[in-house]
Amino acid sequence: MRHPKLIIAGLGVAAVAAAGGVAAAAAGGPSAGSAAAGHGATAATVRTAPATVAGTTETILVNSGGLPLYFYRPDTAATSLVTGGVAALWPPLTSAAPTAAGPGGTLTVVNDAHGHQVAYNGHLLYTFVSDHPGQVTGQGVQDFFVATPGLTPIAGSPAPAGTVPAAPAAPGYGY
Repeated sequence: MRHPKLIIAGLGVAAVAAAGGVAAAAAGGPSAGSAAAGHGATAATVRTAPATVAGTTETILVNSGGLPLYFYRPDTAATSLVTGGVAALWPPLTSAAPTAAGPGGTLTVVNDAHGHQVAYNGHLLYTFVSDHPGQVTGQGVQDFFVATPGLTPIAGSPAPAGTVPAAPAAPGYGY
């Protein structure tokens, strides 16, 4: 018979791995398994939505599932500094061909350790595992800040290859 501590530890590891896969899927990116297998990510649409941030209603950037998007202040335009356990809490938004609906900035893709990570005005984008659509709980946590359409471009961000195509408007989805 297996030792109870080993079984509990194994269940804990499985739960963390499952949560990471769910968080990556919610972020619009591949799970660790599909990334390792070389499968491409589905398109991540970045759009705007109203949300309450620190008690004030603001227009923020959200992913296709409505989850708030954040940027990490120490990142550079070409390098994500979010790794390990931090990346498990702050999954990167990944897509080989993102589309935008609403934001007026520049959407690009940076090929890094996370795959095809989406950047807005040079800021790499992330979700937060504790958020739900319409809920912003990560503002200012661990140097992460909610991304807004007016986010100032990072100096030295990669030259845009052009404007990201706008996603077609879905009927009945007004804000």
